[in-house]
Amino acid sequence: MAIDNQKVAAVVVTFNRKNLLIECLNALISQTYKLTSIIIIDNASTDGTYDTLKEKGYLDKGIIDYVMLNENIGGAGGFYEGIKRGYEKGYDWLWIMDDDAEPKNDALEKLVIYGDKLSVKALVSGIYNKRDLSLQKRVYESVIKNDKLYKNYNHEKNDFITNDYIKICSYPLLGLFIHKDVIKNCGNVRKEFFIQCDDLEYTLRISDLYEIVWVRDSVLFHKESEDFFITRKFLGRDFSFLNVKQQWKDYYGFRNHIIVSKMRFGKEFRISKYIKDYIKKVIKIILIEDFKLYRLHIYTKALLDGINNKSGKRIIPGYVPFMRSGVLK
Repeated sequence: MAIDNQKVAAVVVTFNRKNLLIECLNALISQTYKLTSIIIIDNASTDGTYDTLKEKGYLDKGIIDYVMLNENIGGAGGFYEGIKRGYEKGYDWLWIMDDDAEPKNDALEKLVIYGDKLSVKALVSGIYNKRDLSLQKRVYESVIKNDKLYKNYNHEKNDFITNDYIKICSYPLLGLFIHKDVIKNCGNVRKEFFIQCDDLEYTLRISDLYEIVWVRDSVLFHKESEDFFITRKFLGRDFSFLNVKQQWKDYYGFRNHIIVSKMRFGKEFRISKYIKDYIKKVIKIILIEDFKLYRLHIYTKALLDGINNKSGKRIIPGYVPFMRSGVLK
């Protein structure tokens, strides 16, 4: 399966991060393997993203396909729209990522090389910290945990360091490179997840039918914000937790993880695991975290909504504690 001369489009979802988006676009435009198109799905940004792109001349570039949505439908909704658009326009391959991704200039070329070499239709870039060029711990630990949980597939940290490529079953939507046949046979992202775990569910679904190959030398830098987290000492140990302004993300993460498990395990699903996770989180909130009542409310709502399969946008992004309008009934 020769990828050369096939039409490849990048799909980038953005919301209120115009500076990061510019860095992402510059990296995509500079790829040694040239993209046919860059599809930008703007989740109704209010920070002047459109004006910035226009002023800097990006919207005049033929490669840029910019779509401004009428409302913020979350990362899941944005990816759904981008994948749908790319598939309907007939691109052979889509390279999917968030706006805080910055692929090295030969990242796509490396994916193409291994796609040809291994004759596979789904690959992913390695996700690295730019400051020290290290693999992002949160990412590979998540892959190790989820591949074991959902597919009984075993990895070790060293696998990601010593191997040029490995087979995986789950991954973030950061550098996912898929052929149009994958979309045809596996469908699209579940937009009703809004944000969080849409990537987990989608890549697990892809790995049911296709091998997903992780490529170490396809380097994608991911710019995680340290401002999202607070660190406090308790009994001599450091504990990190989300800034309260970002707490809404944990609602979607916990809720959607429960929904994914119910989908994957069916009658074998056991809520006891998530009850245990909930209890551990409650203890941590009481002992260490701030805004305790609000955080307890968020996790309790996530647990109940997950059990009852209540998806969709049910907590407003950026919700500030004690503003009743922030929680959707």
